[in-house]
Amino acid sequence: MQSGTLIVVSKASQRMYVFKDGEPWKESPVSTGKRGHATPSGVFPILQKAVKHRSNLYANAPMPYMQRLTWDGIAIHAGHLPGYPASHGCIRVPYSFARALFAQTRASSTAVVVTSESLASHSSAGVLALNTARPEKADSRAPQLAVASESKETASPRIAYLPLLDSPAPAQSDLETVQLAASLSPDEADAHWALLVSRHPELSNVRKTVTPAVVGARRYYRLRITAPDAHAICASLKADGQACFNVG
Repeated sequence: MQSGTLIVVSKASQRMYVFKDGEPWKESPVSTGKRGHATPSGVFPILQKAVKHRSNLYANAPMPYMQRLTWDGIAIHAGHLPGYPASHGCIRVPYSFARALFAQTRASSTAVVVTSESLASHSSAGVLALNTARPEKADSRAPQLAVASESKETASPRIAYLPLLDSPAPAQSDLETVQLAASLSPDEADAHWALLVSRHPELSNVRKTVTPAVVGARRYYRLRITAPDAHAICASLKADGQACFNVG
């Protein structure tokens, strides 16, 4: 069984159920999107993580332990939970839970399932997640989940995470990966890369990849580099005003 993290969010129950390496890990109350700002349902990857983040859309509001699900503003983060849907689309969780969850997830091995159905336990959440991840006409580009075995103690299905099929193979342990941009086409990604190399010639010595990924109904192309010192390169780029973030 492959290791990883599965997060299941029930908008109807306002609960989150988390599986770690196929076993139930923790659960928590949540506050999802209020009327007019509904949290979208579906299966999402973790696109970006930041311990300290502020909203670009809503008055610079703080979003501690932010884990981005979509590029148009949907994320999991610490926030106020009044006991009902109250956010602008994000999934709020208690501060201590947000911190613990942030430490558990990895962009390459986490899937987030958001549903409108009511859930009352890890067992029902696991079954729902598997049914969500295995539609009759599955989109092979979306995060995939599979059942590995049955847990006798909890009667909950063990969930194995299978990474995005379009993602590059995991980097070797001595390599680091950084995302430079999410473009709307391969040509746009290549043009962005050419501009970066012209400004930072040292980038010509690292491995570049352009990887497709579907977020909601939109397809993006992730421009990434992999190298032993990719994180240091990203820090240097940030100092020069170029956005980037570490993904592995």
